[in-house]
Amino acid sequence: MENFDALENVEKLTLKIDVEEKSSCERHVKVEVSREDIEKRFEIEYAELQENAAIPGFRAGKAPRKLIEKRFKEDVKERVKSALLIDSLTQANEDADMTPISEPDFDVRAIVLPEEGPFVYEYDVEVRPTFDVPNWKGLKLEKPVREFSAEDVDVAIKRIQANYGKLVPTEDAATSGDYVVVKLTFEHEGKVISEAENETLRIRPTLSFHDGSIAGFDKLMEGAKAGDVRETKLTLSADAPDENLRGKEISAKFEVKEVKKLELPEIDDEFLAALGGFENMGDFRDAVLETLERQLEHEQRQRARRQITEQLTVDANWELPPALLRRQSDRELQRAIYELQRNGFDDSQIVRQINFLRQNSAATTAQALKEHFILEKIAESENIVDEQRDYDLEIMLMAAQSGESPRRIRAQIEKSGNMDVLRNQIIERKVIAMIQEAAEFTEVPFEMETVSEEAIDRAAASSAQDEIPEVSEEEAKEVARNEAQAR
Repeated sequence: MENFDALENVEKLTLKIDVEEKSSCERHVKVEVSREDIEKRFEIEYAELQENAAIPGFRAGKAPRKLIEKRFKEDVKERVKSALLIDSLTQANEDADMTPISEPDFDVRAIVLPEEGPFVYEYDVEVRPTFDVPNWKGLKLEKPVREFSAEDVDVAIKRIQANYGKLVPTEDAATSGDYVVVKLTFEHEGKVISEAENETLRIRPTLSFHDGSIAGFDKLMEGAKAGDVRETKLTLSADAPDENLRGKEISAKFEVKEVKKLELPEIDDEFLAALGGFENMGDFRDAVLETLERQLEHEQRQRARRQITEQLTVDANWELPPALLRRQSDRELQRAIYELQRNGFDDSQIVRQINFLRQNSAATTAQALKEHFILEKIAESENIVDEQRDYDLEIMLMAAQSGESPRRIRAQIEKSGNMDVLRNQIIERKVIAMIQEAAEFTEVPFEMETVSEEAIDRAAASSAQDEIPEVSEEEAKEVARNEAQAR
């Protein structure tokens, strides 16, 4: 670090930069650093060493220059190479007006600093596409509105009761809304590709997985009893995790082990206390209404965002590298999860939305990336930045909805390396809010969600389940200690 500090005030490098545009977001860059710049960096390094190096037989600062060069040549060469790489990469991005969105693709160890002549190296990098900031003022948007009724609150309360309900075995034949405990088996060309031994499924019109959906699931299971076997076909999505099975039709077999009905808990003082310390039914209904209103606000933001980005990305016909889309797909899923958690959606609602995103991963990720590029550029042009209080608010809201402590939520996000996902979400939300302030709105009715899908948090073509990373209590405490020390 000391040697890099000594280079802080070095003048700008004399570079030759050749940029080849491989696609809208891919560049091949060739950088040439002049010999004069290389020698200047060596001079700075050796001058510092001569002043401070401790060499036997000489007082500090009195060792001959040639001895210094002979003794430390290889170390100095590596330090100069590293310093020139860092500085030239930064300057190349500025000079060529590139905004990288990935690390340069090269092997530092394979790059050699020559004894004579210029220092030349090449690399590939993904960059934000070049475009003008679109006109975002005065957009015409629709805003969903609703005055929630007592009936709306009743429906929401039933959904909450269902989350705490008890499944009771029954000898009756299964009907829509009942639950079946099944052994799930998926096959392709006679070969079993995944199994789930005891999967509890609610009978609804659609059954969705990460990589596909079964329509008419309620009709398939109608009248089923323990011991029955029901079979159907399922076409995997084009974005299924198993590349060899994408778009292929597989067989799904449901071996019914048990049929169950849902018994809702009675809403009494004990139930209200367990939910969150509500003293009476009135307080509980007020809290449910508040959640509905927050979810409406979420829908207003999401619909506004969709309309805004649809209008802003009309001309965004950039070719996005497949590798970039693959890397970003998980980030987009995580962003969606954070947004849903923040706004009070329960696990089943989140899984339904995430399954949809997984099944349409390439298209949704490509659209999300285009939106991000544009919103980020608008943020830069309008000097919109993230602040610590933004993170505190996001984490507090997520904690309030999940029942976890803010420290634990922060620890989970940091452990999974997703703080930058949260940062992007904060910036994008601020830009959307600014655009909305300048937009013209027309109010339209908001229709309450009708649940017709049972979503399973697994892929049909894989036994693996993707879960939001968890951290131990000790890991959460360690993050809290680090935060306290940083403050």
